[in-house]
Amino acid sequence: MTALAPILPWIQIIISVILVALILFQQSEAGLGSAFGQSHIASFHHKRGLERQLFIATIIVAALFVLSAILAIIIK
Repeated sequence: MTALAPILPWIQIIISVILVALILFQQSEAGLGSAFGQSHIASFHHKRGLERQLFIATIIVAALFVLSAILAIIIK
């Protein structure tokens, strides 16, 4: 465990950059219209293809980030 302590911050930085990139790549249905009162309640859609893969990858990378944060607390 002590061998992991020096590289764990670097792992967390890499995971966080990947997580931010995955979040920014996802399409947003809200747009600017929702800021002015337009609602998209009636427009439901299912994630398919690349959008679904990005969604699943985001969940996995977020879970890895949480696990690395918990591991950092345990190591200290």
